[in-house]
Amino acid sequence: MDVVVIGGGWSGCAAALEAGKQGAKVTLVERSDMLLGTGLVGGIMRNNARFTATEEMIAMGAKEIFYTVDSHLTHKNIDFPGHSHACLYNVSTVEPAFRALLLEKGICLKMNSRITDVTMAGTRIETVQGRMGRESFELSGDAFIDTTGTAGPPALCNKHGNGCAMCILRCHTFGGRVSVAAKAGVKEMIGTKPGQVGAMSGSCKLHMGSLSSELQDRLKKTGVAVVPVPGALQSRGKLALKACQQYASKDFAENVILLNTGHAKLMTPFFPLEMLRQIPGLETARFEDPYSGGMGNSIRFLAMSPRDDRLKVEGVDNLFCAGEKAGLLVGHTEAICTGTLAGFNAAQASAQERINLPQSLMVGDAISHVRTQMMEKGRLDQKFTFSGSVLFERLQQKNLYTTDIDVIRERVSAAGMAEVF
Repeated sequence: MDVVVIGGGWSGCAAALEAGKQGAKVTLVERSDMLLGTGLVGGIMRNNARFTATEEMIAMGAKEIFYTVDSHLTHKNIDFPGHSHACLYNVSTVEPAFRALLLEKGICLKMNSRITDVTMAGTRIETVQGRMGRESFELSGDAFIDTTGTAGPPALCNKHGNGCAMCILRCHTFGGRVSVAAKAGVKEMIGTKPGQVGAMSGSCKLHMGSLSSELQDRLKKTGVAVVPVPGALQSRGKLALKACQQYASKDFAENVILLNTGHAKLMTPFFPLEMLRQIPGLETARFEDPYSGGMGNSIRFLAMSPRDDRLKVEGVDNLFCAGEKAGLLVGHTEAICTGTLAGFNAAQASAQERINLPQSLMVGDAISHVRTQMMEKGRLDQKFTFSGSVLFERLQQKNLYTTDIDVIRERVSAAGMAEVF
C-alpha cells in the first residue's frame, strides 16, 4: 500500500509511523519546517485519564511514540489543580527526536510542502497536488490520511478570534491550512462555543528567563508554580472560550498556573501583558508563543470531518482522518490515539481488514462517543478530552479510568487487542 499523510502534527506522525509498521510505503507531507504542530508548545502527557489511554495504546503495541516522548521529560508524576500524575516533556528538544524516529522507520518526509488540490476518481482520491516553494508536485496513493488540523488560516482567526496571534502554526510564513477532505468535496463540521464559532487554544508560553529567579527555581525544581492573581485582575469569562475545558475552573481564574515544559506554560488562552506584569514574579514576563498571547490565541475546531469509528471519512472511499480533523477531541494523547488507528486502517488492503477499537477500552469508547455526540446528536458545542470535563466524567462513571497498568493490560487482552498495532 502507498499511504500519503497530509499534516505532520502529533496525529500525522502517529499515522505515518503506524502505517509504516503495517508495511505501507508512507509519505508524510508537512507545510512547515518542523513536525509535531501544536506539540511544539504543548508539553503535557499522562495527566488524569491520559495515563490510562497511553498505557492502553502501549499494550496495543503503539509503544515507540510514547517512549520517545518519555525520553524528553522535564518532570514526572506531578500534580496541579484538577490534574494528577502528569508528565511534562521538553518542547525544545522533542521535535528532532521524532524526525529521527520517522526517518529511521523509512517514512519519506516532504517538509515545507503544501497540498493545494486533489484529483478524484469517482469517490476515491487518485492524487494530491501541492507546492514545495516554487515547485509543483503530485503524489498518488492507495490511501490518504488528512491530519491537517482545524486552525487557520489567519483570516479565520481574524474573523472568529482576536486576530492572528502569531502562534506556532506560522500561517503567514508557510501558508494556511488546506483541508484535503474539503478539497475532496466533504462537507465538514464547525465546532462552537457559547456565542462563538470555534474555540480558542488553551495556553500560552512565557519565556522562562523573563520570570523572577524565584519562579524559575520553583519551576525547575517542582515543575509547577501556582501564583495567586489579585481579584481586580481576574477574568473568568475568557475561560469559557477555551478549547481545553478541563482548565475552565476557578483555580485557573484565581491563579496564574505555570508548568515547566522547557518554557513556562501559562494555562490560560490569553492574559493582557500589562495585567500579567502586575503579578509578583511576573513583572518582566514576555510571551514566547503565541507572541501576541496578551491578546489571544489561535482559533480551532473550524473544519472537522464526518467519519466512522474506523476513522474513514464519509463519502470518500480511501480517505481517513485523525487529530482534530476526527472531531472534538482535545490534546496530544488524543491525537496520537486517533493517528495510530487511522494509520493502521489506511494501510489495510481491504475494508474487511480495518478495525475499530471496542468500547470496553477507553480509547475506543472516546472515539465512538465523540462521533455519536457530533454526528448523531449534533453536539458541536462540547469539547472532549481524557484529562477532564465531560469525557473524563464519563470514563470515570464507566470505570475505565485507572492507573493500574496490570488492569489496563488485562483489559486490552480481554478485548483481543493486545499488540494489535
